[in-house]
Amino acid sequence: MESMAGASLLRPQGTSFPPSDGFPRRSSPSSRITSGVSSRSSPSLSFLLESRKVVRGRCLLSTAQEFPEPNKAEGDGSDKVQEGRQNGLDVLRILKGANSFIPHIVLGSTVLALAYPPSFTWFTTRYYAPALGFLMFAVGVNSSAKDFLEAIGRPRAIITGYIGQFIVKPFFGYLFGILSVTVFRLPTSIGAGIMLVSCVSGAQLSNYATFLTDPSMAPLSIVMTSLSTATAVFVTPALSFLLIGKKLPVDVRGMMLSITQIVVVPIALGLFLNRFLPRICAAIQPFLPPLSVIVTALCVGSPLAINVASIVSPFGMTILTLILGFHASSFVAGYLLPGIVFRKAPDMKALQRTISFETGMQSSLLALALANRFFPDPLVGVPPAISVVLMSLMGFSLVMMWSKKDT
Repeated sequence: MESMAGASLLRPQGTSFPPSDGFPRRSSPSSRITSGVSSRSSPSLSFLLESRKVVRGRCLLSTAQEFPEPNKAEGDGSDKVQEGRQNGLDVLRILKGANSFIPHIVLGSTVLALAYPPSFTWFTTRYYAPALGFLMFAVGVNSSAKDFLEAIGRPRAIITGYIGQFIVKPFFGYLFGILSVTVFRLPTSIGAGIMLVSCVSGAQLSNYATFLTDPSMAPLSIVMTSLSTATAVFVTPALSFLLIGKKLPVDVRGMMLSITQIVVVPIALGLFLNRFLPRICAAIQPFLPPLSVIVTALCVGSPLAINVASIVSPFGMTILTLILGFHASSFVAGYLLPGIVFRKAPDMKALQRTISFETGMQSSLLALALANRFFPDPLVGVPPAISVVLMSLMGFSLVMMWSKKDT
């Protein structure tokens, strides 16, 4: 959720993430993302105003500034003036803080889709690709070339995350896909759907989950997700053909073209807008989080609503169990792998949590879009539809558990 969902969850450059209701997090000087503008606390003399600024050709949001005021006696109306100014910013603050409601949106969309499918069935499969493209565009707008180059600083961590994403996860996808057909006697298309989920890139939602747990690791998570997304144009079709090709036909060329249109072009457009048209970028950035939340809700609820008959069918719970096992295995393996590679690193635990999110949370919505476009059997889309929800719920459950840790 994916991933998608997660796309808008990347931090705007030079700004801090919006606070998240219900997910406590540790803060430290090294983990704060600041805009370079200091803000001293002076309750009686100043208040913070949030404003947009264009810095070095890039649009930055939520830069806090201090505006000192002369001393005023109590009851002279200065408090009301300050309160009025702050209230004037409430709309902008709410817009930029919309991402903090993502966990509640995922759960609410799931319940609503199962209880009343018509609330989402109007959002048909033809809208999935444009919706995912919009989320990828939001990633580009909130990123820069620097984000993609930060991997140079920690190549071992990037390689470890990449192995988890495109070797460990596809292994579990193939394993559970084979089990679904040989042990549980499910249709071949169900096994193909599980394998397809394991072949796609990382979810943008993993970046937000990482920030809530280990804020200092958020840039690294962004780079890992960006790298897996950029190379998914070649890796996802190749893995799909390797794992599924002998069971169901895979249009590798068409899949590459589709990923280019859905992922690469929107991200490139967002990066271009950020770099060369910063004023337009600054104008639209506050509206991307709430729009992305709405798109995420539709992308979570629609697959469930459309496939609700298959999910509640006799083999629906079996598919649910298999997808649960696939994601659980991926999260655990992603956590254990860095413990071996970075066992002497001072930030080993943080790396373990970060790479666990990268391995266990993938762009299931992209898998669903590919399933609907390149596989004639609609059952192929059932595992990705279930994965969109389970991946999000499991990821945020780990956030609630890990954000309370001291190490």
